[in-house]
Amino acid sequence: MFTGCWSGGHRSASRRLPFTLAVHAGTVPTDLFADALASPWSLAVMSLLVLGDAFVVVIPGEVAVTALGAAAVATGAPPLWAVVLCAAAAAALGDACCYLVGRLVGTERWRWMRTPRGRHALDGARRRLDRGAATVLFTARFVPFARLAVNLVAGASHLRPVRYFPLVAVAATGWAVYQAAVGALIAAVLPGGPLVAVPVSIVVAVALGLALDRLTARRQG
Repeated sequence: MFTGCWSGGHRSASRRLPFTLAVHAGTVPTDLFADALASPWSLAVMSLLVLGDAFVVVIPGEVAVTALGAAAVATGAPPLWAVVLCAAAAAALGDACCYLVGRLVGTERWRWMRTPRGRHALDGARRRLDRGAATVLFTARFVPFARLAVNLVAGASHLRPVRYFPLVAVAATGWAVYQAAVGALIAAVLPGGPLVAVPVSIVVAVALGLALDRLTARRQG
């Protein structure tokens, strides 16, 4: 329908109205979506989400990294290395800010810290840090509420910065590589380009996050 236009009473295949081409072929939505993902703003938005995720666990930092990891493979932009680099830097900065908050205000200043769940998480983080900071800081990076508690307690217990910051940088880099790799793998396996790979990667990221939360809660319980 409307695949060509008439000029001078003769149908011309070479002269077509703009709306008769890409719109009906279904390429315009895909192109717009790909352009939005390829924009430098996508990395900025992802970094802000990851940074905010360090303080507010419901912010979808993991989801954003996984989605851009899928976009990097499906469309070629943004580059996968840029996704990993920005995600790692934002994650390390967010964790460091939590550490500084714990060091300056402690772990009893706000109401949520005094709730049963808050006390349980903070006390558990303190016990685990006493047993081995390196392992705890690395593994906690993958569990939203656990990493918040661990970083606050690390600051409140005055874990030495010279030890804390290198460990956090390594943990943030490992986390960024993992999250981006999940999206990249999905995009490499699934056909359909970004319109398929990105939504599927988001679902997988949410499912993995819920699974990790449940596993952690079961082990602590």
